[in-house]
Amino acid sequence: MEEAHLTPATPSPFFPLAGPHKYIALLLVVLSWILVQRWSLRKQKGPRSWPVIGATVEQLRNYHRMHDWLVGYLSRHRTVTVDMPFTSYTYIADPVNVEHVLKTNFTNYPKGIVYRSYMDVLLGDGIFNADGELWRKQRKTASFEFASKNLRDFSAIVFREYSLKLSGILSQASKAGKVVDMQELYMRMTLDSICKVGFGVEIGTLSPDLPENSFAQAFDAANIIITLRFIDPLWRIKRFFHVGSEALLAQSIKLVDEFTYSVIRRRKAEIVEVRASGKQEKMKHDILSRFIELGEAGDDGGGFGDDKSLRDVVLNFVIAGRDTTATTLSWFTHMAMSHPDVAEKLRRELCAFEAERAREEGVTLVLCGGADADDKAFAARVAQFAGLLTYDSLGKLVYLHACVTETLRLYPAVPQDPKGILEDDVLPDGTKVRAGGMVTYVPYSMGRMEYNWGPDAASFRPERWINEDGAFRNASPFKFTAFQAGPRICLGKDSAYLQMKMALAILFRFYSFRLLEGHPVQYRMMTILSMAHGLKVRVSRAV
Repeated sequence: MEEAHLTPATPSPFFPLAGPHKYIALLLVVLSWILVQRWSLRKQKGPRSWPVIGATVEQLRNYHRMHDWLVGYLSRHRTVTVDMPFTSYTYIADPVNVEHVLKTNFTNYPKGIVYRSYMDVLLGDGIFNADGELWRKQRKTASFEFASKNLRDFSAIVFREYSLKLSGILSQASKAGKVVDMQELYMRMTLDSICKVGFGVEIGTLSPDLPENSFAQAFDAANIIITLRFIDPLWRIKRFFHVGSEALLAQSIKLVDEFTYSVIRRRKAEIVEVRASGKQEKMKHDILSRFIELGEAGDDGGGFGDDKSLRDVVLNFVIAGRDTTATTLSWFTHMAMSHPDVAEKLRRELCAFEAERAREEGVTLVLCGGADADDKAFAARVAQFAGLLTYDSLGKLVYLHACVTETLRLYPAVPQDPKGILEDDVLPDGTKVRAGGMVTYVPYSMGRMEYNWGPDAASFRPERWINEDGAFRNASPFKFTAFQAGPRICLGKDSAYLQMKMALAILFRFYSFRLLEGHPVQYRMMTILSMAHGLKVRVSRAV
């Protein structure tokens, strides 16, 4: 038998070392790469970043307290960079940087492709998720409506109506000694209000029996899951396989769409009915109707002729008119309960206002006792007070306005607002940002920064908003960012203040609130700063 002719093995040109030496060399290469990566990030301000995963682990560990986690970093560094897989987020809290992003170099910081990809399933091409010409067209139409005196006067009537409905529910709860969830009630009130003002339809969620509100539950669930997308690198895989949170999101969106398309169909049917009757004076001029008319005219510039586009309009205004206002009302109520001196000072202002306005209007106020007042007399007195509240007269309630504004400073309805980056840029403080990343200004953190508001920044002190002569003191919109700033500044700011002051004037004139013993008050992570467990309170009449 011939002996096998063996040829010596040739070392690989890529790994000339053999045996354990090869693995040692590979380990050294990996360690070198890690050291180089860490060295390149040595001056980065923010959480520790690791190869590939960035700061994902620390973000996930702090997800439930994300806003306060950012406060810790931004109190030390006015700008913080957080690396994530495939992208990086730059968080800013310095008004100079905020003005650069929201105004000076506005065109370089749109919502962006990344943000839109996260939010598209809920907000679609609506005003809060749109860029460019589509955004400009929607903003122009909405701006026209919000500037209308007719809409303002109609809004005041609607806000008064639903505030009185809420008062009636609280009056009965007080009499029965029931615990109520103020956040849920505020959400119902604002949902009914925005549907009446914005879309011309009655929803009826604030009826005395508080009917099941599946839309609101589904909308909140969708909001929470979409927020999780910002730090969940696996969400696209979950969506593809229709599992986990993305499966729940799909179910929630289905319920949201069913409600929204029913609103659109109802509004379109009412328009057809009015036109058929020939009674054009009965035609409503709400925001949805304006977009429907634009679509029918074929001159909309943004494609509002189909129900999907109208659906996006509806949902964007729901999140603007329902969630943000109700959230602020909830935090206001919590702050008033936590600061009895503020609540008492506010009550004195409201009582003085009531007496003065009654004299001006020649109104004899209905007499009613204290907590045990006759129901009819009590309701009549509340209605009298509500009738004294108008757009102009509410302007006299300076302390109330200061309390609402101070609540928004510490608990802004939108705690973070991310923007895309089109081209590489350098912020005023020297921070370099790269195209394709995201810059987020953080209203929640900005309101707590001593370099913005002084050593008492973390304190709830409405007096900071009042001048020595008793007039309201405004702040730069790039410092007080609760309503955005620059070209995207909130169109509904005046409307929001009108509704909040209308409701709060009535409630804090005639009721006192006490937090349910042991009830936790914490925010939950979603695009809106709502309370994770609601706001359970005991309510009593306070005439």
